[in-house]
Amino acid sequence: MKVLDLTRIRKPYFGYEDLARVLGITPASARVAASRYARQGVLIRVRRNLYVLREAWNAGGMEQRFQLANIAQAPSYISLSTALAYYEVTTQIQRDFFESVAIKRTREIHINGTIFRYAKINPALYWGFRKERQFFIATPEKALLDAFYLMSYGRYGLDVPALDADKLDRAEIKRLISRFPLKTRSLLERYGYL
Repeated sequence: MKVLDLTRIRKPYFGYEDLARVLGITPASARVAASRYARQGVLIRVRRNLYVLREAWNAGGMEQRFQLANIAQAPSYISLSTALAYYEVTTQIQRDFFESVAIKRTREIHINGTIFRYAKINPALYWGFRKERQFFIATPEKALLDAFYLMSYGRYGLDVPALDADKLDRAEIKRLISRFPLKTRSLLERYGYL
């Protein structure tokens, strides 16, 4: 088995089956090989049966990290300050830190010095996102509402003064807020977004 054979995998993130195919080995052997290559630093383990080549990780940009965030915990979508920074609504730029909203659980995943944080929300609020290129991301207004929702329960801190409110559609915020709890609406009113 040659490490160079791994570059024939055309997916940014792959599992044992992909390794088995390019290396010409069984899936069980691929599992052992993946573990060995991860120890050697050739592969980076994302989670069980999900890897990325180190050189692809190092060359990857923000959008590739967004795609990984969606894959590492599914279902999820990019939201909160990460989405607001993507849309240039906030001046707060987070380096090597990506925030998503999920319905399964709140958790943090550390991968090669990068933190992927998932905030659990009520499944009834799991909407307001779109597929952009190869990843799912909240609309700017929904990212703001997700942040205020979590803030209203004391589970998130948003740097509100760093936001550029002119880049948000106030009519869209008013339309979307009807599905959120009263305490979220009250917080939005207090900050002048309603």
